[in-house]
Amino acid sequence: MIEKGSKVCLHFVLVKTDGQVVESTYERGNPVDITIGDGHLPENFESHLFGLNAGDKQQWELSPEQAFGKHSNERLSYFTRDQFPSDETLQTGMVMGFSQPNGAELPGIIQAIEGDSVTVDFNHPLAGEPIIFAVEIISCDAPVRR
Repeated sequence: MIEKGSKVCLHFVLVKTDGQVVESTYERGNPVDITIGDGHLPENFESHLFGLNAGDKQQWELSPEQAFGKHSNERLSYFTRDQFPSDETLQTGMVMGFSQPNGAELPGIIQAIEGDSVTVDFNHPLAGEPIIFAVEIISCDAPVRR
């Protein structure tokens, strides 16, 4: 039975409520191996796996708050065109990496380009969307106890 620290092999599918498949390990052809609690899956997704066993198939509809959060206007940032490389062709919907002070890179989506103003959305691309999360548990190993 899946619990914190379990090593799990599973297939999963993320689907928008309109039927659009966002991500599918079936389409990639391989299940994923995760350790529950290692951060591979968001905590809200992992919590649905507790108590499942090898062979189980389940699906849940997650609200935006349970999935990737609500869309927040506070995560919109405004730049001027000259803050981007001059040879970069910016397009609405384009995903770009933005360097953080700690050296990490944060993805942002170009939401709007109006004259010299560029609006970048740093929300998760699925923020504000309800999501259907479906899993098939292939195998489950109990956590190692020390």
